[in-house]
Amino acid sequence: MKVLLDTSAYSGLMLGDPEILAILSIATQVMVPSIVLGELHSGFRRGNRQSQNELQLQTFLKKPSISILDVTAETALRYAEIDVYLFSKGRPIPRNDVWIAALALEHGCILITRDAHFRELPLLPIRP
Repeated sequence: MKVLLDTSAYSGLMLGDPEILAILSIATQVMVPSIVLGELHSGFRRGNRQSQNELQLQTFLKKPSISILDVTAETALRYAEIDVYLFSKGRPIPRNDVWIAALALEHGCILITRDAHFRELPLLPIRP
């Protein structure tokens, strides 16, 4: 099973969320979007445990099952499709989350998230 972590899932993982831990224990590949890395680094810099959080993230990213995904031209096309779809429904979600959803769809991943607004995208498989 190939999964993609959003920021809320990474935070849950670091807090020992049992649902997220269970999903990751059976995942064959874990993808982390570069967008999520940006959100995490920003949060770390605003907090009072920046160096510990940075070290924890670097340790996590070194695991062999972890891959970082960057935005491509294909991702941009998926982003546009999702953005127009959500606009037509009158149900926008945060811009960074549109990019994350686009990457999950592009790479055929199950999105691991705690953010309910991703459920606006019926073709996007989501857990927990």
